[in-house]
Amino acid sequence: MRILLFACLLISTINLRAQENTADTTSVYRIETNDGNEYIGTIISRNSEAIVLKTVRLGEITLRVVDIVRIETVLKDRIKNNLLWFDNVQATRYFFQPNGYGLKKGEAYYQNIWVVFNQVSYGFSDHFSLGVGIIPTFLFSGSADGIPFWLTPKLSIPLVDDRVNVGVGVFYANVLGGGEGGTGIAYALSTFGNKDKNLTIGIGYGFSGGELGQLPAITFSTMIRTGQRGYFISENYFLTSADETLALVSIGGRRIIKRAGLDFGLFVPYSTDQNIFFAIPWLGLTFRLDKKKN
Repeated sequence: MRILLFACLLISTINLRAQENTADTTSVYRIETNDGNEYIGTIISRNSEAIVLKTVRLGEITLRVVDIVRIETVLKDRIKNNLLWFDNVQATRYFFQPNGYGLKKGEAYYQNIWVVFNQVSYGFSDHFSLGVGIIPTFLFSGSADGIPFWLTPKLSIPLVDDRVNVGVGVFYANVLGGGEGGTGIAYALSTFGNKDKNLTIGIGYGFSGGELGQLPAITFSTMIRTGQRGYFISENYFLTSADETLALVSIGGRRIIKRAGLDFGLFVPYSTDQNIFFAIPWLGLTFRLDKKKN
């Protein structure tokens, strides 16, 4: 009887030990601590008090659970030359124009352009997202009347995973209390390539006061990853009539800073009836709002 009790106690202790000391040597994790440091590696052991992480540069290190603020799973193809290539914070857009990729369900980000333009976008499903933006004029006028706002619903459909994606959506803008029909553009687009290197061709028709424009705007945009944290971006619009051709072309980039992205570039307007050359600077900042934690 004593032998049986001892065997049961030993088995229970072993099971409890196994539950408290788990390992995951197949997945790669990024662990951020409360002192601002981050570590990338595989988990050798893990319990309620500490995690032992095997890293390439530091070997095995022990991190206290109370010091950990975030744990994220990292895809192995994001590790290049022992460096983590951060995810594109705003992979579904160029500077402002969307592409065929959509936010996943629960993903969200906040975008600010030149301090004045503010937008929050959220993925309600893997195929539908909605953005809401405003210019906070009430900070200066003290009134909510006349605040410019816009809505950007978009439906995204992958035709070939990570190769071909199509999207349809609307950019609708109005002012609070305006009482008018608003203005905007309805568009469709196709994106070829993955989230790190792609090309988008789109077409859109403007509308205002309930009437649809007769001439389409054509868009041609591209995004190419240049390194661990950098992207090259070009976003371009073309509108042609019988008398004139209008274009808005841009060149710039994006710098990934952990969960944020800094966009910078120049937009150059062009018209066949205009000989003046000038460039409009672009500066935007995007923050991811959703949190991945294991």
